[in-house]
Amino acid sequence: MTVRAKILLLILLMALGAGGFYLRSLAQHVFLEPTPRAEEAARAKLNQFALQPNNGTMQLATLYFPALNEGKILPESRSITWAQADADRVRQVVLALAEGSHQGYGRVLPASTTVRAVFLAPDGTAYVDLSNDILSDLEPGIQSETLTIYSIVNSVAINIPSVKRVQFLIQGQEVETLDGHADLTAAFVPDSTRVKSGP
Repeated sequence: MTVRAKILLLILLMALGAGGFYLRSLAQHVFLEPTPRAEEAARAKLNQFALQPNNGTMQLATLYFPALNEGKILPESRSITWAQADADRVRQVVLALAEGSHQGYGRVLPASTTVRAVFLAPDGTAYVDLSNDILSDLEPGIQSETLTIYSIVNSVAINIPSVKRVQFLIQGQEVETLDGHADLTAAFVPDSTRVKSGP
């Protein structure tokens, strides 16, 4: 067998090996990955676990949900068993908002959005890191984007007094905007004028 034939045979064997490895990983991806419904159920269980820790005290929290037709955010009371640390409480509030309103108000976050991380800086800035699903699933428009931001900011600040402002991150990075409107490069302070007053 010539040297050239040996080299061609070696290349052919390497190509077959790489193809077999690719097919095996593709089969695992197609047949063994959990379905989105199973992932959503698992996320819901984790969220419920995070919202109701065993060793906290149950208190009534005020959450704000958007009312797009009125251009305001509406308060809703929710019982939450608070975690000990304020950063964990911030996460609990955002998860409660992601769960959605119990009174039929608008959604703050799309159901596909994941709360990746929450950090609380000593200066009172809460950093809320969301998955990039919010970018593709958010209802378009400046009003929707603004109400989403202030639903989160006001809900976090009213329930956790140590939080003075909220900075949003997407996939761990600062972004300029959610949907091309509100400037997300700076932190947001709560704004009581966004809350609907009266009946």
